[in-house]
Amino acid sequence: MSATTIFYKTIFIHWVLILTFIPHLLSADGKFTVAIDIGHTKTNFGAVSSRGVSEYKFNYAIANILLKKIIASKNLAAFIINPDGKKISLKKRTQIASKKGADLFISLHHDSVQQKYIDYWKYKQKKNHYSDQFSGYSIFISNKNRQAKESYRFAAFLGKELIDYSFTPTLHHAEKIKGENRKLLDTKKGIYEFNDLVVLKTAAMPSILLECGVIVNRKEELLVRSDGFKEDISNAIVNAIVKYSQ
Repeated sequence: MSATTIFYKTIFIHWVLILTFIPHLLSADGKFTVAIDIGHTKTNFGAVSSRGVSEYKFNYAIANILLKKIIASKNLAAFIINPDGKKISLKKRTQIASKKGADLFISLHHDSVQQKYIDYWKYKQKKNHYSDQFSGYSIFISNKNRQAKESYRFAAFLGKELIDYSFTPTLHHAEKIKGENRKLLDTKKGIYEFNDLVVLKTAAMPSILLECGVIVNRKEELLVRSDGFKEDISNAIVNAIVKYSQ
């Protein structure tokens, strides 16, 4: 190998290293950085609660409390993807996370159920759907994620923290019916495998999707809307991040 070839090969390697680490150098002075994904958007708002409130509003509330708690933590940093709730593709969300050098991707959602379990009632003189059959949180990971083992490792930390805060997982996503039939990886902690969730399989970093609660359940919707619920679930997430990042 000639001296010229060695020179250019060395330059190439240096540039690869620089381009690899630039996102982390730009993000939060080397702190462990979390990308917080607010599920859905203002116009594509996801599920609707038993009292007619869009899922996006629930997701937005949790995301902003979580952001403040992470920033307040000494060795952590965070940012919200698409904070204004504008139209954005699922793949674009993970691209933003990569560009900003995130070490972990958390997508926040609130849950519903399949149509076969839906009933109807009147709330404030309006007809609304509901289902009181299921309640609780669920955690999803994708084995198509580049760091699937690390995604599961964080999910396990998160599941334990949620249980310690007296949250209970819902197991209805494992039911063998159309639209569900998800593989339960950990029944006690409520961890599921959902390989083709776009925000999980396209993320370059460990990633999970958290369904915080079932908002078509009339009792659980009121719980999810309470300040205590939002504080506790945010604290559980932060505790999991701290333990995972150590």
